[in-house]
Amino acid sequence: MFAATALALAIVTQDQVALRAAPRDSAQQQAQLWQGDSLEVRGEKGDFLQVWDHRRERGGYIRVNQARQMELTPAAAPQMLAVMNFVRDTPGQEALGIGYAAAFLKAAEPAQIGPEAFDALGTMADRLARRASSSRGDKASDARTAAQLEVAAAYGVGMTSFEREGRVQICYDGEAFRRVLAQPQSAPLLKARAALALTRHECVSPDLTPSQRATLDAWRIEVLGRVETAKLPEHVKNRIFMRRAGVLSAIAYQQQRRGEAPQETANRAIESLAAINKSELTEDDANSYSDAATRAGVVRWAASDAARAVSTLSVTTRPGQPGETCVQLVEAKQKAALFERCTYGFVYPASAAPNPQHTMLALAVQTLDTWRELWLFRKGADGWFVEVIPPSANGPDIGYIDFAGWVPGGKQMLTAREVRVEGRYKKSFELMSLDSLQVERWADKPESLTPFYRWQDPSWKRMTLSLR
Repeated sequence: MFAATALALAIVTQDQVALRAAPRDSAQQQAQLWQGDSLEVRGEKGDFLQVWDHRRERGGYIRVNQARQMELTPAAAPQMLAVMNFVRDTPGQEALGIGYAAAFLKAAEPAQIGPEAFDALGTMADRLARRASSSRGDKASDARTAAQLEVAAAYGVGMTSFEREGRVQICYDGEAFRRVLAQPQSAPLLKARAALALTRHECVSPDLTPSQRATLDAWRIEVLGRVETAKLPEHVKNRIFMRRAGVLSAIAYQQQRRGEAPQETANRAIESLAAINKSELTEDDANSYSDAATRAGVVRWAASDAARAVSTLSVTTRPGQPGETCVQLVEAKQKAALFERCTYGFVYPASAAPNPQHTMLALAVQTLDTWRELWLFRKGADGWFVEVIPPSANGPDIGYIDFAGWVPGGKQMLTAREVRVEGRYKKSFELMSLDSLQVERWADKPESLTPFYRWQDPSWKRMTLSLR
């Protein structure tokens, strides 16, 4: 794209620049240019540059003050790098920075190209993708972002897109960050930033097959493992631990689906969560911490095989149709199962908690890697049946609901849940009516709800992550 002669290149520094047929403002507009567009300079006439746009295969004129001319020589490379590093942290200027990055990589000698250049390029491309994914419905802003995406694509910056929850998610493909990780001289902080950008949860396509997802998550945890956390600032170290907890939780779920033992991986997820220094969490990391804790909380039953105290009422499982697990409710005195329900989710028999009257039993069932429900087996006039209590009526998204204790009298139950609703995380400790399954009272701390203080289940208190 770039010519080898001095002063042959100009990078457009403004948006909506008119490429005109003649060197005057009244001349016909040939095309509309955007910041970051690269042009070959072929001459100068008055206040106008005569240029050729290789991307659009058109020539014309633009004003001198609408573009920055530069030489593609090693001597000019440090100046390009300085501008690129300045623009790197300037929101809205991503396409301009990517243009400077392309010019720098073309002009610089190999010895001048270090990991900092790729870190800057990746940071700008990633921020542009985030901006494109968070459209607010402003047509002018959306048009500007779309134009900057086209500019980035012209330089070979790859983006992927897919639909998630009714909107388009755009993600940078991470090529520059991969180069940062591949260079031995990359500082730990640069590697950490690269690893975090490459392993974003929201950039995992929901269209992946289970085997593709397993391969991707194995790669994600391997990337995170390359980061030397001991040499990082505490807040960055926290971000690595949070991301590891989330990825390991997904891997534990996949291991269960394949019939492998998930205990070690689930425990690693919980250990990563425990390694977070909460006193060093920034305000920006509040959602990330809740996300990591919720993901780990979903699989926390996979971290242990410890069952509750032996009871005459319990559950067993058997294989159903391909991919199904059938849950059988059994009583010690009965040879046949009292009730059976099949699911494609993963059942945690160790979580089974019967009430003292043996007329109800609570059971944890994980249906997705980020979603765990509560099954409530109940004995009615016509026999046993089961009711499914999801973490939220808006899901499935990210969340879990825990059985936390039976309240004497047989009319109420304690539950704890963490869930993401419309992008916000909520943790609640609840007193639930067993007649209507409606929450009668709730609090954000268990000590603020008297029944929790008196009747919480010891097993729940020992294992839950909601009390972190």
